[in-house]
Formats: sequence, structure tokens, C-alpha cells
Amino acid sequence: MSKSKKMKTHKGAKKRFKVTGTGKVRRRNKNLNHFLEKKSSRRKRRLSGESEVSTADEKRVKHLLSS
Repeated sequence: MSKSKKMKTHKGAKKRFKVTGTGKVRRRNKNLNHFLEKKSSRRKRRLSGESEVSTADEKRVKHLLSS
């Protein structure tokens, strides 16, 4: 008897997103990878946290994360 294959988690999405306890998807902010000397400390601090994925993209991200 053959078993069907399992759905695999998208490893790129796994590294970039995480799902909260309430089911929201969190992501890192952009603009914090390079050219950091010209950005002010205030701007870098503001970007250092995480933010929510938009509702338009949330369904797609959750599909990639479902294993």
C-alpha cells in the first residue's frame, strides 16, 4: 500500500516569518540590511522590531508555512 507524500514546509518562508499564538504572521522590517551608516540611530531603532504581514499576503504565507 502506498502512502501519499506529506506537504513540505517552504524553508525560505520558515526562516523569514513566524506565526503568533493568535495566528497572525510576523515579519522583519525592510531597510535594515545595508547602507546603515547613513541611516540615523532613531530610524534604525524604529526598523529593528517586527511588524505584521498584510492581510493580502497572509493567506499565501500561511500556505507556505503549513507542513
